[in-house]
This record gives sequence, C-alpha cells and structure tokens, in this order.
Amino acid sequence: MTAELDILDLKDRILAGERRALARAVTLVESSRADHRAQAAALLDALRGHGREALRIGLSGTPGVGKSTFIEAFGMMLTDAGLRVAVLAVDPSSARSGGSILGDKTRMEQLSRVPSAFIRPSPSQASLGGVARRTRAAVSLCEAAGFDVVLIETVGVGQSETMVAEMCDLFVLLLAPAGGDELQGVKRGIMEIADLILVNKADGDLRATATRTVADYAGALRLLRKRPQDPEGFPKALAVSAVEGAGIETAWAEMQNLAQWRREAGIWEETRATQAAHWFETELREGLLARLREDQTIRAAIETRARDVAEGKISPDAAAAEILGKMAP
Repeated sequence: MTAELDILDLKDRILAGERRALARAVTLVESSRADHRAQAAALLDALRGHGREALRIGLSGTPGVGKSTFIEAFGMMLTDAGLRVAVLAVDPSSARSGGSILGDKTRMEQLSRVPSAFIRPSPSQASLGGVARRTRAAVSLCEAAGFDVVLIETVGVGQSETMVAEMCDLFVLLLAPAGGDELQGVKRGIMEIADLILVNKADGDLRATATRTVADYAGALRLLRKRPQDPEGFPKALAVSAVEGAGIETAWAEMQNLAQWRREAGIWEETRATQAAHWFETELREGLLARLREDQTIRAAIETRARDVAEGKISPDAAAAEILGKMAP
C-alpha cells in the first residue's frame, strides 16, 4: 500500500471517529522525522474543510492546584451530557534526557475509561514554555474526529499560557485558595489573557478562603481594561470544587455563554483566522530552522560559531549575521 493510500485510509478512519486512528495520527504529527512530517502535512491537508468544529479550551494553573482532578470532573460531566471530550495534556520533558512524566492517564483514571473521551499526554519536547509544538495539529485532528470539546492542559511554567491562548477559543486559569497578599504573585499578563478564573478546592475548611479569593480576583479583574472580545461581566472569577463537583456546571454554562456571544459578535471567526495566520508563520519559522539543521555545511558552521561565541571570540550578533550571510543567494 502506498503512503498516499495510507494517508487517505487514515483520514477516513479519523473522520469515522476511530480512536486508534486518531492516536496513530497524533503520533505521526508529533514525530520529528522528515518523512513523518511530510506525511503529517499531507494528512492535515487532506482533512482540511471537514466542517467540524470543537470548542477549544485552554487550561492552566500552578502545580498542585488540582488541574487533573478538575479536568476529570469536568470531562465526566461533559461526557455524561452526551458530549465527546478530548484532553491534550502537555507534560514537562526532561531537559537532559527528553523523557517526560506522562502521568495524566493515571491521574484521570475514570475519564480514561469513558469511550467518548480521548486523553493524550504529550511531552513538551523542549518547546518554548513547555507547550508541545504539535499540539495545535493534534487539536485539528481531534476536531476532525468529531470531538465536541478539546481541553488543552499546559504545564503552567510561564510563556506556555500565551502559546495556548493562540490555539484556543477560551482560556481558563485554575487557582487555589490563597490569602490576599498572594494575589500579587499572579502576573498581570496571565490575568489579561484569562477568560475565566476558577478558584478550585472550594470545599471543607478552604471554602471560606476560596470565597474570599474569588472576591479578590474579581476586584483585580475589574481594574483591567475591558477587552473588545468580552461581553459585560467578563472576564470573571468563580469558585469550584473538583472533588465535590460544586460550581463546575456553572463554570461550563459561563464558557458556553461566552463562546456563543463571540460567535454572534463575529469575534469567533476573526480570532480563528488570526490564529491560523499566526501558526502558519510559526510553522514557516520552525521549518526554516529545521532546514538549517539538516544542511551539513551550515550546521557545521553553526556549531563552530557557537563554540566561538561561548569562548568570547565573536559576539552573538556578529556570529548570527555571518551564518545568515552564508544563506544569502
């Protein structure tokens, strides 16, 4: 069977909603092999125009805030309502070995058993901010497979949130109950891109603290300039309990309301078009860098100049200009 027939067969199986085909396709787009990259590009192009659209939700939060517990409770609620849910959990990769933890399936034991759910942990592969470079392609594959909601969980290490916001329709920030002073520890940038702030663990002894924390964040959000893509009252802060399931249905209702408002206002399509252009430029940039690494002569020159820069023989700017000069026609 030719590669083309394989791609066409894989495309048909993905459109039919086969989970095994989807998993195979995600593995394909995550591969760094040149032949796999070509096949992945062909597959994504073949799937273009399928007409299916999922609600893409980015989710981030500090370690220990209960992201996996929340996602499982949230995902179970959605699947119980008859929706198909995909979870793309980007795990931190080791800077030395490239290995990753990939523990989300064990942390979401219940959700992983649901036939209408698909959980895919992916190593970040040293991408900026811990976001896997191919996550955007995986989102497209999940949409083609007919999933209604795609959740993208980031490792929450800084710039990853901004990258996830460039591939999502809604961005949710999950936080733990904390004192007022700790509000200062949350960067303004992350609050400016958040559509919804959910204070988790609003149960037991922490219920009152969570309520106060929600009030603190609600006050802080009011100080931020209103964004044109937000209706009245957004962004907003809510209290939830992933353990008890409290507040999760309310949070989902707010997500739906915001998504519907953006669709009716024309912001939804405009944002997706802007995101597509952004990822085209990103792919172009990554492709050019890959070409540089594959050219033996240029790669050798880069390695030589990298040593020279480290030894102080030449400035980084001059070294880069010299390498770029070698590429000029």
